[in-house]
Amino acid sequence: MTGRAIFRIVVKAAALFAALNLLFVLLNPLEALGRLSLYNAVLPGRWRLPYGENSAESYNLSLHNIPAMFASHVVAQPKPDDEYRLLLIGDSGTWGWLMENDQTLAAQINAAGDTVDGRRLVAYNLAYPIMALSKDLLLLDEAMSYQPDLILWLVTLESFPRQQQVFPPLVQNNAERMRRLAERYDLNLDPNDPRFVTPSLLERTIVGQRRALADWLRLQVYGFSWAFTGIDQAIPDDYTLRASDFEEDLSWDSFDEPAPFTADDLAFDVLAAGMARAGGVPVIVVNEPIFISRGRNSDLRYNAFYPRWAYDAYRELLDAQARANGWHYLDLWDAIPPDEFTDTPVHLTPEGVLMLSEHLVSAIEQN
Repeated sequence: MTGRAIFRIVVKAAALFAALNLLFVLLNPLEALGRLSLYNAVLPGRWRLPYGENSAESYNLSLHNIPAMFASHVVAQPKPDDEYRLLLIGDSGTWGWLMENDQTLAAQINAAGDTVDGRRLVAYNLAYPIMALSKDLLLLDEAMSYQPDLILWLVTLESFPRQQQVFPPLVQNNAERMRRLAERYDLNLDPNDPRFVTPSLLERTIVGQRRALADWLRLQVYGFSWAFTGIDQAIPDDYTLRASDFEEDLSWDSFDEPAPFTADDLAFDVLAAGMARAGGVPVIVVNEPIFISRGRNSDLRYNAFYPRWAYDAYRELLDAQARANGWHYLDLWDAIPPDEFTDTPVHLTPEGVLMLSEHLVSAIEQN
């Protein structure tokens, strides 16, 4: 082969590579690719949205492609006619931190075998670790494509601070989705927040998106090991128990000491946006249980997360907002005994989750 022929081949290959990258930028196919999945076809659907960094032990990973996350989940299967579909939205406690899949809130609700309107009550775990209402809204927005009959949205004060709303990497890396929701529902959210990830032209090419493409592929590959083992979380044999004794500290979030705060200080607009996005599908907002300490300085703090003054103010505001807006609201903040909490003030033991599931099933039956 002559040098001129080799040169022509190199030029054509470079031109083809450039054209493919340009086409990739124009089409932005990552979300469409995410909807293509081995799960629920070759592989069974996952019971939790994928999350985790220790993939070697858990056959799981965190990725930012929301359609790919849902396509891997059992909720993507066709909805049977006899199913009353319940979606659970929330944080790591609802997702099932330190729990096997059959110990999670969704699993325990399903184990009860209840019916609603003559249909089987089937709960789907669409919670995701990291506390922020914005992250919940992103997932709820996608979840509406999966024909829910009822949504339980478990919340706690740590999900409400304004600055928290652009903290989760899932929100940061889904900037356009979040901006569209902010515009549609007039959210108090800065669309130019520097924490949003806005890829440059080069970063939108195949080369620039190689990590996102690799994550999608790894999710498919891990599915074989997950299907064989059922392991999607590396659960340690031992962990540090949530604190019961505290310093004389009254700080919370940006407050160093007790101070009046109003509904405008918390992201109630994001909660309202979720209600609006649900449309005619009923939503029950659940103030999830927290650990209530009896240890040193427990007269000042309920737990490591919350001083009493801040949490009490939050409960009053949430109740007032629910009444003013006509939301279905269930306050279970003190429903679980302190011994049933594990490593944080919102993570429950399997026995604690069973207690919570019984409260929630009762509330569903009453509604």
